[in-house]
Amino acid sequence: MEPSEAEALFRLDSYPYRHRAGEVASRPLVTAEPGMTVQDAARAMARAGISALVERDEDGRPTGILTERDVVRALAREGADAAGLPAAALMSRPVRTVDDDAFVYVAIGRMRRFEIRHLVVVDTAGRATGMITRRALLRLRAGDALAMGDRVEAAEDAKGLALVRADLGPLAASLLDQAVDARAIASVISAVTRDLTQRAAALAEAAMVAEGQGAAPAPYAVLVLGSAGRGETLLVPDQDNAIVHAGRDADDGWFGAFGQRMCRLLADAGIPFCQGGVMASRPAWRHGLEGWRGRVRAWIGDPDGDNMLNADIFFDMAPVAGDLALAEELHGYALAQAAHAPHFLQAMIRDLDRMHAPIGLFGDLRTDGKGRLDLKRHGLLPLTLTARALALRHGIAATGTATRVKALAQAGLLNPADAEQLDRSHALVMALLLEAQVARLREGKVPDTLVDVTALDSRRRSRLKSALKHIDAMTWVMRSSLGG
Repeated sequence: MEPSEAEALFRLDSYPYRHRAGEVASRPLVTAEPGMTVQDAARAMARAGISALVERDEDGRPTGILTERDVVRALAREGADAAGLPAAALMSRPVRTVDDDAFVYVAIGRMRRFEIRHLVVVDTAGRATGMITRRALLRLRAGDALAMGDRVEAAEDAKGLALVRADLGPLAASLLDQAVDARAIASVISAVTRDLTQRAAALAEAAMVAEGQGAAPAPYAVLVLGSAGRGETLLVPDQDNAIVHAGRDADDGWFGAFGQRMCRLLADAGIPFCQGGVMASRPAWRHGLEGWRGRVRAWIGDPDGDNMLNADIFFDMAPVAGDLALAEELHGYALAQAAHAPHFLQAMIRDLDRMHAPIGLFGDLRTDGKGRLDLKRHGLLPLTLTARALALRHGIAATGTATRVKALAQAGLLNPADAEQLDRSHALVMALLLEAQVARLREGKVPDTLVDVTALDSRRRSRLKSALKHIDAMTWVMRSSLGG
C-alpha cells in the first residue's frame, strides 16, 4: 500500500484510539440468575433497558450470553412455549470478551470479525465487569479501517502481523493530524506492539505443537520490556521481551525453541531484533522464577555496565501472554528487592550528568551542528530514569513515566505544581519526537530520535527550552531524594 493510500485509510474519528473499552462499557453488568426462564430473562432485560444478559461462574467469569435476538428467535421457533424454556439453553458460548484497558478500536474490530452486537468487558482476572454494544458505538462514526484493531488476533503468520505493523506509521500520522496527544498515540503503538508479541507467542506455540514438539512443559508468561512495557513506544521500536516460567532447568530446550520462533516472527513482521540481545531467544532472558530472582539479585548486587542496562529495561515490564500471575510474582519480588537497595537506585541515575539540558550560556539550544537535538537522550531519558528510580524506591508498581510522576505527587514525594509542569514538559518532548518521526516517514526516511529545532517556530522553541530546563531541574530534585 502506498503511503498516501494508507494515510487516507486512517482519516477517521480518533475517539477509538484515545479511549479504553472500560470507559465506554455499560455498568453495572446485568447477569442471568440460576434457573431463569426465557420469560424471566426477557422481563429482566426490559426492566433494565438492556439487550443482553450475561451468565457468570462463581469466580465472576462470563460463561454464556443471552441477547434479545436469541429470545426473538426462540419465540419464532417455539411460539408461546419458548417462554418457559431455560434461559441457559439459548445462550451463546463461549462468550466473546475484551479487556477493560484495551482501546475501543480493538472492541470494534472484534465485533466486526465475529459479527456480534455485544462484547463483554473483563478485568485482569477475567471477571465480567461491563458490556459494550454495537448500538452504543454507533456514535463513534468509525469506518472500515477500524477492523485493524482485531487483525492482530486474526493473523496466521508473520505476513499478517507485518500488515498491521506497517499501518502504525500512517495511523500515528493521522492521529497527530487530529491533535491527539502524543502520549496517547504512543500508548496505542505500545498496545499494538504488545498485541503483536502476544500473537507471535500464540503462533509460535501452535507451530511447535503441530510439529510434534508438544505444548509448554510448564506455565509461563511472555513479558514485553522497555518502552513498550511503559506504554511509550514511538516509531523506532525494536524487540525487548523475556519469558518467566514455572518449569525446571531441563525445560529450557522447549522455551528456547519457543523464544526463537516468537522473536523470528516479530522480526519478520517488522519489529527488528534488539541490538542488545534483550530477547527471549537468548538464554539470559528466559528463566524460571528462581532463576529470575537470582538475576535480579545479581543486577542489584553489581549495578555496573550491562547489569544496569538490563535492569533499566527489565523494571518496565508488562506481561502480554500466558500465566500473568507468574509475571506479577516476579515483578513484586523485583520491586521489593529494589526498594531496599539505595546503592542500586543511585547507580540507575548516575549517567544523568551526561544528559543535562543542551542549553548554552546565552540561553540558546546547543545542537549537533545541523540544527538537530537528540530529544530522547536529553529529554525523555533523564525523566524516565529518575522517575523509575524514585518510584522503585517507594514501591510504586506503575511503569509509565507520566503515571509514575503522578503517583509520586499523590504520595507527597513531588510538589503537585512541579509534577504538573513536569507532565506538560514530558508531553511536549514526546509530541516533538513523534512529529519528527512521522515527518521522516512521510519523506521515505527511517525515523530516529533527532528533532530539527531550527524548523520550530519561536514559540515552540521557547516552550522546548523551558521544558528541558524544567526536566533538568526536577531530575536534580528527584535524584537528591535518592542521595544521588
